[in-house]
Amino acid sequence: MEGLSPWIVIPAAFVLDMLLGDPRRFPHPVRWMGRSIVSAEPWFRRLPIHPVWAGGWFAAVLVAGTWGGCTLVIDACGEVRPSLGTAVEIVMVYFCLSIRSLHDAAMEIFTLLSQQRAAEARARLALIVGRDVERYQSADMARAAVETVAENFVDGVLSPLLFAAVGGAPLAMAFKMVSTLDSMVGYKNPRYLEFGWAGARLDDAMNFLPARLSIVFLALGAAVGGMKALEGLRVARRDRLKHESPNSAHAESFLAGALGLRLGGPTLYADGMKGKPWLGDGRTESGPADIRRGLTLLRVTGWISLVATVGMIFLIR
Repeated sequence: MEGLSPWIVIPAAFVLDMLLGDPRRFPHPVRWMGRSIVSAEPWFRRLPIHPVWAGGWFAAVLVAGTWGGCTLVIDACGEVRPSLGTAVEIVMVYFCLSIRSLHDAAMEIFTLLSQQRAAEARARLALIVGRDVERYQSADMARAAVETVAENFVDGVLSPLLFAAVGGAPLAMAFKMVSTLDSMVGYKNPRYLEFGWAGARLDDAMNFLPARLSIVFLALGAAVGGMKALEGLRVARRDRLKHESPNSAHAESFLAGALGLRLGGPTLYADGMKGKPWLGDGRTESGPADIRRGLTLLRVTGWISLVATVGMIFLIR
């Protein structure tokens, strides 16, 4: 991004996402990324090398290809007309953000639970979480919705903004490919334990700093939103590493403290029960009001993250 475009691209992409969310009928790059992952996997599995190395090349080629392809498209459009290149960058960064879709999905659960339509809420929740929700009651569903908001704040909001500030739309899109790789092949099962190792570790590495910065931004958001910022910081300091992933519990532990909840705990997934640790000291019984408060914190922190991200450009450009 050159000239004034950094000051235009990131705010415009953020506002576009807040207004439109993910367009369901418009071709989405993440779907293309998913198809490329599915198509490329058999080729790399046939390489005569150890699955960890094959998976490493698989991840490297897809991520580098995404970065390079986006760079070429932006440069080509910029050669035609600079404003066209800027517009393409805006759209790319917009596709990397998911604050509106995350908000709408959780808000739908809030509305259904508020109307005591538990069966419909359960069906909608199953679409946005990877856990087995068949036996979930209203309190379980509300807590799962809050956890989903916390879990997705880093890779759906903060990380894309930071990578767009550092390396423009191509780096943000490369991060999106890493995130998609992790969601598709980063499982610890016999099929992907070795082949998906590189993709999962790359996702850990790219989210490492954003996950830790998320506590700072969430604390600012909680202070502005009138929530328990200091309690969130206390719980995050104590519980942020209580997870097998080095990044997953940072934002979630802060929300637990700021909202006065206990999040996490043993969770039933399709492949069995996982003994996740509890985060926070508050209530285990969540309700629709907790979803609304979590979404308020998401929105406020999203805008704070935008301002901070744009401010970063002063320091790095």
